[in-house]
Amino acid sequence: MNTIDHSGFTPLPDLGVIRAQGADAASFLHGQLTQDVALQTTAQARLAGYCSAKGRLLASFVVVKRDAENLLLVCPRDLLAPTLKRLSMFVLRAKAKLSDASADWQVGGLAGAAVPQALPDTPWAHTRDADTSLVRLPAGAGVARALWLAPVGTALPNVAALPLTLWQWLDVASGVATVSAPVVDAFVPQMLNYESVGGVNFKKGCYPGQEVVARSQFRGTLKRRAFLVHADGELAAGQEVFHESDAEQPCGTVVQAAPAPGGGFDAIVSLQVSATQGGALRAGEHGLALLPLPYELLDDI
Repeated sequence: MNTIDHSGFTPLPDLGVIRAQGADAASFLHGQLTQDVALQTTAQARLAGYCSAKGRLLASFVVVKRDAENLLLVCPRDLLAPTLKRLSMFVLRAKAKLSDASADWQVGGLAGAAVPQALPDTPWAHTRDADTSLVRLPAGAGVARALWLAPVGTALPNVAALPLTLWQWLDVASGVATVSAPVVDAFVPQMLNYESVGGVNFKKGCYPGQEVVARSQFRGTLKRRAFLVHADGELAAGQEVFHESDAEQPCGTVVQAAPAPGGGFDAIVSLQVSATQGGALRAGEHGLALLPLPYELLDDI
């Protein structure tokens, strides 16, 4: 894996923000998402999934707790409106208000030496300086990363500019997938390794799809996982992956892809584990080479 230190800041215009406010905001989200939001402190962010009743991911968030009654959910803009609408249907009598706060918040990414040293090294650590929030993200290709959240009008970090495509590649290289529109309702969390990267809490209470997610974890060996791959040509989210043994039935799906600095594309793909144990893989006209994941997969929780 490339270990060159790429440093700088880039705005992330493809990400939006859902604001959850109110005395019951945290408890409401706790009952809807795959992560423990009730016990989340202001010193922590959370990677969390939002599932259908069948346990399939409809969205994924970085959940930032600003204070006891104010939480921000960062997610791709292409999913924000339908996700907000669906979540709002279940608020009912809870003292919680959900709204699209994308017009009020700037979202950006810091990488390499631009990540403040005061931010704890632990992934998903959260610090707040006045109105600005920083969240430590898992490293990509050995490069430190952080999510930057600040009210619109806040001065951008005074560091070098980082190309957006380079940030997108670091995001892929982290092996932590983000659910976007092309792959909505396609995966249970384990198919994206969410149980291994802090995206699922198996000790918390119920949430939509919880029984399916729990059964997927405990009934035996998981048959589909997320892997990193490289291709010589362009890859795109939602693209089907095939094994040489079967040209008709796909064995996986591209979840997230970005141009690689050395040429070609790197991607996170969700694959049948059996398809990774020998034989050629391809997506479209391009062969896929498996790359090592930057973390260990947890077989049991």
